[in-house]
Amino acid sequence: MTVTTQPNAELLNRLGEVRHDWTREQIQNLFEMPFMDLVFQAQSLHRQHFDQNQVQVSTLLSIKTGACPEDCAYCPQSARYNTGLEKERLLAVDKVLEEAKAAKAKGATRFCMGAAWRCPRDRDLPHVVDMVRQVKSIGLETCMTLGMLSEDHSKALADAGLDYYNHNLDTSREYYDEIITTRTYQDRLDTLANVRKAGMKVCAGGIVGMGEERKDRVGLLMELANLEQQPESVPVNQLVACAGTPLEGTEAIDPFEFVRCIAVARIMMPQSHVRLSAGRENMNDQMQAMCFMAGANSIFYGDKLLTTANPESNSDMRLFKRLGINREEHIIDDMKKPEPVNNHLFYDASALNAEQAASQ
Repeated sequence: MTVTTQPNAELLNRLGEVRHDWTREQIQNLFEMPFMDLVFQAQSLHRQHFDQNQVQVSTLLSIKTGACPEDCAYCPQSARYNTGLEKERLLAVDKVLEEAKAAKAKGATRFCMGAAWRCPRDRDLPHVVDMVRQVKSIGLETCMTLGMLSEDHSKALADAGLDYYNHNLDTSREYYDEIITTRTYQDRLDTLANVRKAGMKVCAGGIVGMGEERKDRVGLLMELANLEQQPESVPVNQLVACAGTPLEGTEAIDPFEFVRCIAVARIMMPQSHVRLSAGRENMNDQMQAMCFMAGANSIFYGDKLLTTANPESNSDMRLFKRLGINREEHIIDDMKKPEPVNNHLFYDASALNAEQAASQ
């Protein structure tokens, strides 16, 4: 049975601060709050920093698939597991640009590119740098996830204009070795430090439902929030237990526990975008709506996230319409003004709200 308690007054009084001194006990206290109280606190903080009816929309493309030398237990792209995934070479730049244009036409404001590498090789870097420049040229924000980065590679990507670099911590320090043995927790932190030093924004989160305990979810969020600068984007992934991976058959996390993770992430990192990421294909509309209520305000959309399924974009748009959610407008750096919303795909909730107010 889950024990629910109220945090002490000191902790409640500090809610809303961007803090880097979270303790395990404080985070555990948040997780143990009555569910409705926790979601209320998270939604209240969310409204202080964001438009509560806007969600940032990204598209993710695998630019190099399979044959990864790492042994991440959740990943079908590892060369160590027989998952039936077909290997693909690094995509040509013109193919990536074609996909980016299609994503923009469907309403994405950020285009994320992922390669199944331990780390990029020097010979590959000119190609990914060109991808960044080309995608930026059509007015999209750019994000990449290429594995570990050195200082030199981070600088090269930053100089090309890369906006975000994604590198997840995956889980807590204590549980990490149960999931990955081919790179260390410190390797991941070092990559995040190199990205920051180069001046890029950080996208870093983790995966829940990998057989970890709540204390590990506490540990993951503590690591993220207590970074010297909190990530601008925090993806919270629900495990997709892919056939052929060591985590195949893992029991799914309780849906309310997942929503608690979203809410606690929102409270601990109040100015960050919290992304409802992998695993959405296993969530019904009601669960996704509860996640938005708990403070999630970013999604990947499209029919695939790298190599796993994702809700089709039209079903996302239907859900947005039912909830009165709009796409978050993207500020183009060189123009300093909002990019117009693609209204034939995205429901204009603000217009309906104004119309309803006028009729009352």
